[in-house]
Amino acid sequence: MTALPTVLVTGAAGFAGSHLLDLLAGDPVCVAGLRKPGVGAATQALYPGVTWLEVDLLDRDATRRAIGELAPAAIYHLAGSPHVGQSWRAAAETLSANAMATHHVLDAVRAEGLRSRVVVPSSAYVYRPADRALTEDDAIEAANPYAISKVATELAVVKAAEEDGVPAVVARAFNHTGPRQDPSFFVPGVARQVAAIEAGRAEPVIRVGNLATRRDLTDVRDTVRAYRALAERGLPGRVYNVCSGRAYWMRDLLDLLVGLARVRVTVEVDAARLRPNDTPLLLGDPSRIRGETGWEAGVPIERTLQDLLDFWRRAA
Repeated sequence: MTALPTVLVTGAAGFAGSHLLDLLAGDPVCVAGLRKPGVGAATQALYPGVTWLEVDLLDRDATRRAIGELAPAAIYHLAGSPHVGQSWRAAAETLSANAMATHHVLDAVRAEGLRSRVVVPSSAYVYRPADRALTEDDAIEAANPYAISKVATELAVVKAAEEDGVPAVVARAFNHTGPRQDPSFFVPGVARQVAAIEAGRAEPVIRVGNLATRRDLTDVRDTVRAYRALAERGLPGRVYNVCSGRAYWMRDLLDLLVGLARVRVTVEVDAARLRPNDTPLLLGDPSRIRGETGWEAGVPIERTLQDLLDFWRRAA
């Protein structure tokens, strides 16, 4: 009997990582999940069928040992720091968690002589702002520490593919949301406030940041499907937008969530939630990934918001 191939997910205990575990559960693969030491034990308990490892990706030797022992057919490198706003206060940590950790993963694949397909998520925040849908050929202008870390990450992937022969691709992800996302992000933050108000644990006031921005927003379950499509069909060294191709006003998303509330609420702007540099529009063109892999976003925004709110209702 032929052994099933191993697939490794770094950051498996995180937001996108856990949804990817859900998706891979239906595939004929053995799934290994890597989590940072001391982080994610609760998530690990929910996935007993996954082979779990605790590895600090900033430890180059430990990273190489883990990847060498697993010899995975594919690696989804989802570990890293996801916060744009928080990166202003933790620039060094953000650069290390994103750029250096990615270098260690790619270098481990090269050093071990593996042919692992590697998918490395980047971010739409690397783009220079524009008033139209952005393509992968548009200009880069990293305007915050998080974006700078992602540019460095992308350069590491391209080098690994072109110079070292590592079949790695960049998934330049636009905003995505859904159940389990950290409430420090706008949409789950609003959903958690609504659930707390409904449960009588908070006053009927929703506090928000800047509402005068538009974001291309994709359901996380569509996003991880895109990652799998890129692992299977993406071209090494190539960058792919992962986006819906539709931008939503933050005000409209807020109104949709408030409309789902079972109680009456009011809205107040909280200065502490405002970012020092906030892009007015972030909209992507998904033509490349759709044309080369067949992937496209499919979950309606109404379902995403309903599922997100129901998640926080259960947590309340």
